[in-house]
Amino acid sequence: MAKNIQSLERAAAMLRLLAGGERRLGLSDIASSLDLAKGTAHGILRTLQAEGFVEQDPASGRYQLGAELLRLGNSYLDVHELRARALVWTDDLARSSGESVHLGVLHQHGVLIVHHVFRPDDSRQVLEVGAMQPLHSTALGKVLAAYDPVAHSEAVEAERKAFTPATLTSLADFEGVLALTRARGWGADVEETWEGVAAVAAPVHDRRRMPVGAVAITGSVERICTAGEEGRELRPELITAVRECARAVSRDLGAGRF
Repeated sequence: MAKNIQSLERAAAMLRLLAGGERRLGLSDIASSLDLAKGTAHGILRTLQAEGFVEQDPASGRYQLGAELLRLGNSYLDVHELRARALVWTDDLARSSGESVHLGVLHQHGVLIVHHVFRPDDSRQVLEVGAMQPLHSTALGKVLAAYDPVAHSEAVEAERKAFTPATLTSLADFEGVLALTRARGWGADVEETWEGVAAVAAPVHDRRRMPVGAVAITGSVERICTAGEEGRELRPELITAVRECARAVSRDLGAGRF
């Protein structure tokens, strides 16, 4: 059996690191995270940068994924039926809600963002297509885990890391949230993954009535939530909007009415 090529394995690990979490990392952070010497990490980064897979911010010196990698990824995503069916509906949702919209699917023990519509304003935003999000703490992930048995198993078996003080890590609490998600038809994330950020998501089903993805509205807590008697509560009009969008995409996939 042929051996794997170590340099390619390291390059792949580097790209995955840049695709998750902060996505803009310095040389020291990358080398430390991958247990590499700085010289080795720098050599790989220079090669990836020359090929357009990685870009370096001239001001900070930090690295992020490059446009060429996103272009290659999009050549696959463009033929993804879910993304194709969701384009118009997610554009409309971003326009009507005034917030960012994400479409995610289960992939490698997490949520892969396959489509991202920017918030319709002039603020600087980073394209999230190709990024991975955790299953246990994000609105997209909780929806997938609530409706997809495979996603549920992976979320239950994996370590549920605490990203913020609001992250639910115990299995009992997590299962309770999933039961609530199924009962009301949508999932939420209020500062459970990123402080100051909230999201609401709903499931997308295919013609077999199987869950194939989820769509979410994401934005600052102040815009996504209102101050209720029991703390921050998601704005009901956003819940309605994201559920209607998910139903519309599901109908286009042949799921009929939900």
